[in-house]
Amino acid sequence: MSDLYVAAGGGGDPLGTLIAARTLTAAPEAALIATYAWERPEVDPTHGPLGEEHFTGLVRDAGGAPAFSPATRARRPAGSTLPALARDLPARLLLLDPSRGLQALAGQIGAAAAASGGRIRIVDIGGDILTHGDEPGLCSPFGDALTLAACHLTGLPTTVHVAGPGLDGEIDERSLLGRLAGRHPHIPGPAAVSAAGRALAWHPSEASALWAAAVLGARGSVRTVNHALELTEASPGLYPLPLTEAIGHNPVARALLDERPPLQEAADLSHRLTGIHGLAPEHARTPRQDRPTGAIAFLDRDTAVKALHETTDGSGHVTLRFAARALGLHWTDIPDLRRLLGCDAPLLPLP
Repeated sequence: MSDLYVAAGGGGDPLGTLIAARTLTAAPEAALIATYAWERPEVDPTHGPLGEEHFTGLVRDAGGAPAFSPATRARRPAGSTLPALARDLPARLLLLDPSRGLQALAGQIGAAAAASGGRIRIVDIGGDILTHGDEPGLCSPFGDALTLAACHLTGLPTTVHVAGPGLDGEIDERSLLGRLAGRHPHIPGPAAVSAAGRALAWHPSEASALWAAAVLGARGSVRTVNHALELTEASPGLYPLPLTEAIGHNPVARALLDERPPLQEAADLSHRLTGIHGLAPEHARTPRQDRPTGAIAFLDRDTAVKALHETTDGSGHVTLRFAARALGLHWTDIPDLRRLLGCDAPLLPLP
């Protein structure tokens, strides 16, 4: 039996959630992680979270929940990194499908948690789960708010854990540390990061990679695809707080609990409160492109490093997702790019 970990926002959060699970749980058994299939546009060109109908090869796990295996595949045009994460993370990954609304989502989470031991731990990488709805950098509050509200409706003991405050670039570190005042953080060790190492080697996640790098000692300026960030002495922290306190910060979660609307109306509610509609297509989304044939073969290390220096405004590190994009590569070229640059860390240091 083990706690149910919920990766609050989908995307790359399962990687950071695995690091959190290895930090909070002494036993080394595979963590049970529930997550949305809700990813970056270069991975999934559709908008909104994917449901069961978007996959083949799902299996059944705790409480009858749909779970990923290495043989699971997304039905095109949808895309997902979750089958490969099921292969490379020492975890059982369950699919959260919010398409039937908040109450049904709570039922999914509650059944999985009850089957695994009855306790829920929500993990959010970066801390936008504590949004007040008006932060200038806020861009993806909806999934986190759904998670908070659904976990509250289960009635099960739930703790929220914020990992790496500010590392998703949505709320600044100082504001988050103020909201986490009085909370003593857990600090993961290198072994917790090592457990996610195979997946970190290829996954385009930035927030989880930033947190992993901070745990391993990286500090200073980092260039990501959308932001320039600083890794500080607070960056490795994993901060716990009660579910009710997290909901107290999040106006969308509170409104969801008051109104309990179906998914589309829930997204409309989020738009009214934050100006961000979680289910609307992003105008900036671009169609997924298949892996370019041999693109990295035209690069050498010195040329690549010079090009990155010219695009980073003096940052000491870049994310591998940023590096791939800056060099005209696809995110699936990240392993080859690591080999070219001799990088085996979560971030690429710029000499």
